[in-house]
Amino acid sequence: MKAHRLARVAEVIREVSSQTILFEVRDPRVKGVTVTRTEVSGDLQHAKIFVSIMGTPREQELCMHGLRHSAGFVQSKIAGRLQTRYTPVVTFVLDQGVKNSIEISRLINEALAQSAPKPEAGSADGAAGEEPADS
Repeated sequence: MKAHRLARVAEVIREVSSQTILFEVRDPRVKGVTVTRTEVSGDLQHAKIFVSIMGTPREQELCMHGLRHSAGFVQSKIAGRLQTRYTPVVTFVLDQGVKNSIEISRLINEALAQSAPKPEAGSADGAAGEEPADS
């Protein structure tokens, strides 16, 4: 199958699943969910929906359980929007990309803070760069 068609179908699945999870799923376990991306198999039989979930690992696990439980409902909403012979079987996958990028950003900031030269309080260089205050 052509790559641009797969990309279009994946985008439709991402949009529909995102709107369905946000506005129509009534499970109290499903909260703080962001659909980051989707992957569709070449034969359009399977779709992986990658989600990012805010909260503790326990809350994330409960939310994933709720999402797995509501997969049929989300799949039925996708079937209503897609005009294909088969509706892809939906699988939810926890996306660790956002968590990893936050961790890497924290590590970079920590390394920059450690490597930055610290001006000494009594040195002449620290006072020379300051502008005099208007009195």
